[in-house]
Amino acid sequence: MSPYLPHYLALGLVSGFVAGLLGVGGGLLMVPVLVFIFTAEGFPADRVLLFALATSLAIIAFTSLSSVRAHHAHGAVNWIALRRISPGIVTGTLLGALLATLLPATFLKYFFVAFLFYAATQMLLNIRPQAHRGLPGSAAMFVVGNVIGMVSSWVGIGGGTLSVPFLLWCNAKMHEAIGTSAAIGFPIALAGTLGYILSGWHATAMPAHSLGYVYLPALVLVALASIFTAPLGARAAHRLPVATLKKIFAILLYSLGIKMALSLT
Repeated sequence: MSPYLPHYLALGLVSGFVAGLLGVGGGLLMVPVLVFIFTAEGFPADRVLLFALATSLAIIAFTSLSSVRAHHAHGAVNWIALRRISPGIVTGTLLGALLATLLPATFLKYFFVAFLFYAATQMLLNIRPQAHRGLPGSAAMFVVGNVIGMVSSWVGIGGGTLSVPFLLWCNAKMHEAIGTSAAIGFPIALAGTLGYILSGWHATAMPAHSLGYVYLPALVLVALASIFTAPLGARAAHRLPVATLKKIFAILLYSLGIKMALSLT
């Protein structure tokens, strides 16, 4: 039995609470922490990030469903926008996951670190684009979906850091942008998980209990733990100073990004 199983449970408890509290951050927190744990477990160094990305997306595929149901109950999901963007989301995420194994490991690591700094800055400064117009046509939504999907597959997130600003730019209200983004996270996670399973299916020297690049013990333990704490985080959001907590979380993301960047030198 792995000595790191309690670490996965702890990660699930914390990431679930943070995701429920702030609406974003589950994948942004999970990926760097999984990288550190997988490295300690002795996973192949050139594939550690692939395992972290794949496992994070697989976890999000399970945990996003409860979030979507909650937002739908409040009428906060724009299903028309979801239908328009989903084809691009699926193709972009699937292609990104398949391409990830062909890219140099250092490229993916630097890309993730750069995105981590971007997400932390966006959260720290509370950057929101000015509403510009309504939803674009199907062709433009397909292109945008591909971009959001591919980037999400390379950073292991449900896409909220990209899809919420895009929906706000399209003149969506904040609660609708968050709810629709949560719904977009499901096809991202599903397509990304499938892509990483397929791309790692015939890989050699894989850790035991892995399905492609998805590490099943981490998937089960993190997902189960986060299901319990996500509702607690959502309830705490109504009582705690979320704006201040976002700044603290942004500093945590900077710290994780710096730690990962230093490990690349």
